[in-house]
Amino acid sequence: MDEKRLNDILKGIETPETDDNARKTAVNLAVAAFEAENKKNAQKRQGMSLRGRLTGSSNPQRTPAMNKKLIYGGMATAMVVVLAASLIAPRQTSSVALQQPASHGSGHTFSNIGENIIDTNIFADAGRSVSKIYEETVEQSNEQVDEKTSRADSSGAPASVVAASPPMAPVVMAERSGNVAAMDMIAPEPMPQYGYQDVGRDKFEHFDQNAFHDVAKDPVSTFSIDTDTASYSFVRRQLNSGVLPQKDAVRIEEMVNYFDYDYPLPETKEQPFKPSVTVMDDPWTKGRKLVHIGIKGYDTPKAERPLSHLVFLIDTSGSMDSPDKLPLAINALKMMLDELAPESTVAIVTYAGSAGTALEPTKISDKGKILAALDNLGAGGSTAGAEGIRQAYQLARGTFDKNAVNRVILATDGDFNVGITEPEELKNFVEHERESGVYLSVLGFGEGNYNDVMMQDLAQNGNGIAAYIDTLNEARKVLVQEAGASLLPIANDVKIQVEFNPATVSEYRLVGYETRALNREDFNNDKVDAGDIGAGHEVTAIYEITPAGGPKSVDDSRYAAAEKPAAVAADKGGEYAFLKIRYKLPGEKESKLITTAISAADEKGKPENLLREANWAVAVAGFGDLLKGGKYSGPLTYDDVIAEAQKAKGDDPFGYRAEFIQLVRLAKTAQALPDTQP
Repeated sequence: MDEKRLNDILKGIETPETDDNARKTAVNLAVAAFEAENKKNAQKRQGMSLRGRLTGSSNPQRTPAMNKKLIYGGMATAMVVVLAASLIAPRQTSSVALQQPASHGSGHTFSNIGENIIDTNIFADAGRSVSKIYEETVEQSNEQVDEKTSRADSSGAPASVVAASPPMAPVVMAERSGNVAAMDMIAPEPMPQYGYQDVGRDKFEHFDQNAFHDVAKDPVSTFSIDTDTASYSFVRRQLNSGVLPQKDAVRIEEMVNYFDYDYPLPETKEQPFKPSVTVMDDPWTKGRKLVHIGIKGYDTPKAERPLSHLVFLIDTSGSMDSPDKLPLAINALKMMLDELAPESTVAIVTYAGSAGTALEPTKISDKGKILAALDNLGAGGSTAGAEGIRQAYQLARGTFDKNAVNRVILATDGDFNVGITEPEELKNFVEHERESGVYLSVLGFGEGNYNDVMMQDLAQNGNGIAAYIDTLNEARKVLVQEAGASLLPIANDVKIQVEFNPATVSEYRLVGYETRALNREDFNNDKVDAGDIGAGHEVTAIYEITPAGGPKSVDDSRYAAAEKPAAVAADKGGEYAFLKIRYKLPGEKESKLITTAISAADEKGKPENLLREANWAVAVAGFGDLLKGGKYSGPLTYDDVIAEAQKAKGDDPFGYRAEFIQLVRLAKTAQALPDTQP
């Protein structure tokens, strides 16, 4: 049937009045037809933006003719469906009763609906005709698409082909007993979720928890400090979804360091922090003790902060096409602009199948231009992350100022799949670039295919932070409230080393920091990279120790010679341990050293605020251990954590500590695996 005949048929049919039910029926039919085809072609559309899924192109500017034809074709299809539904609608708003279909000898089937006699084959012919027109329109439009836009993405799915399909769902006439039949409508499936959806491909580095060490054989513990918070935010997202996080997603030190602590401030930026030590009874195992070490960095007033020259490196690949990814990243970066001085600059580099500069370095005083560039971003294509990183560093070097903050801020889900994708090769590149004075921080987004391993490697080797942004509130915390800590380093390559006294301590274990362990000799080697502290940042470390004569995790050897540390104890006055912190001031090559002894005196006379802060950190650490299986937290329960946290909550102006207590409650009923059913 050609288009002219279709028009003649439709014009010759008297259109009855319709009601709301008929309109809803028509919409259901249209949605069902769309959803059926949408489900069939879901894999082809994966990795493309919404506009790209409609037009087959990741660039909305390249196929305007195709856009219009598809839109008009879709409108025509919907009109036919609406007209069909209105013709079969009853004049009275009541249940639809159909007479038994009867043949009138013409090869067409007729049904009585109220006072109307409808030829059902007309609608079938009409649907086939519109389908044919729709297919021809798409075929003609595809011929106009640039050859480059039809290349397959990294998954092999065509990047710019829209499969034509019949736009109408059939109306099924099912016979019933007697002379009555009821029309079986095709019930629409749930409305499609636009954007990239994936489950179960989140990548975290596997590590075993730190075990107890025998002080007589291994008295020294060395590690790099860590100010990242990504683990806590990801754990929060999982628990808010009713799911327990996978164990490797839980890094206890990042959970503890997520919170602000009321540690004493250093007096000058020349010595940018000073440690505070608290020794307390172990709530996890009777007879043991905890050594709590707190550091707070010098906080530079906002008016005294240097200019910032930033490059926003934004992943615009198809995997970022989700409300919790690219749109959230754009809004997060917008928030940051208000924290920068007018003479600071921002440039924007994006990457998908390839990388390019979306905005040359622009002063914050021209904020409207920066906002417009951010608003113009869309997602689609594969992920050439390495090329994006290379171009971002190139731009950053062009605006480098030794007296300013020079930093690349990468916003991504970490799913690199084009170009250099080997983590070790990317780490080496970033490590080399940091020597130029340009640092790299990473903001992670989304879940399902979140690559935490890649992000941690890049941030640690780029002298930057790794944060996970699950909400706008978290974006405000990281990029506004803690802007100084996120942008302005006050100390580089900060390392901690603790030597335990075998006369007073038989065993020790560092809580967390498994991925930050260093060799003993690395502590004095200024060539070995370590973590950085930003302005006003806090760092917390907790050791669990077994005093001499306490309950050891490993029995003494029956045959080994007994140790005799009495002389050491007499010389050192009963010290538990000796703490050393090594750091470099920004721009310097040689490290400086801070030392302090840890003894029984640190158990007494501590200010109330330090005891409270230590108890809060211990409650968070205990919760982290429970999430990892409870290997070292003894009889501790979620209820115990809640009780301890409530007592130690203290001043909580932003509600982060209250939120933590709610997360512990959620963990009590969370399931072990997410529901993957649609």
